Amino acid sequence: MLIRSQTISRELARIGVDRAVETAVALGCRVCIAIMDTSGQLVSYDRMDGAPFQSAQHAQDKAYSSAGNHTATHEFWDMIKGDPWLVSGVAKIQGLSWLGGGRPVLLDGELIGSVGVSGSCGMPQDQAISEAAIQAMLETIAGGAPG
Repeated sequence: MLIRSQTISRELARIGVDRAVETAVALGCRVCIAIMDTSGQLVSYDRMDGAPFQSAQHAQDKAYSSAGNHTATHEFWDMIKGDPWLVSGVAKIQGLSWLGGGRPVLLDGELIGSVGVSGSCGMPQDQAISEAAIQAMLETIAGGAPG
């Protein structure tokens, strides 16, 4: 049997990146933005001028984690915190992050990609910026003008 799936295109990912940058500017943040496909492969990436260089890998890890777990990274901790063995085990998984700012992109409940944001402000701002990127991409898919 075959599994049919959809995933984000480069053009759609760039719409998300552009909205993320606009939102970051409005919030006074300098961030890195990573958008990945359903298999956790980087589709589009941007690092704003002045964004902390350490945030580059964090943004990618957040997107990777969201794609792999189909959940927002800030929600992942709540799923595992009660099990010390699980916490110890997942801490060893390369690229896994439970820092806020990673979100899956879901279309009608189906994973089509993920967004990871990390930068100069904090996790609440990273989460808001990633949500803005997702909103722009979903508006585009629905045929509405992003913004």
